[in-house]
Amino acid sequence: MLELRPNCECCDRDLAPTDPDVYICTFECTWCEDCARNRFGLACPNCSGNLTPRPTRPESALATHPLPTTRILNPDCLAMHPG
Repeated sequence: MLELRPNCECCDRDLAPTDPDVYICTFECTWCEDCARNRFGLACPNCSGNLTPRPTRPESALATHPLPTTRILNPDCLAMHPG
């Protein structure tokens, strides 16, 4: 099961599990659409892999498969990748 991280790892924007505008790589690095497209050109800055739309988790599945609460953030991301 994918770990649907709660935030963009660059700008720290909150990302809902049903948000269709979230991107991930094969290591599940997680980015909002603005960072994925405009800062990284749909290439993960961590692993250089391609970024693809993250699947959404239906509300009905959240009761038995809740989201993680740990936020991952690279505080230098915005400076390293100006948009």
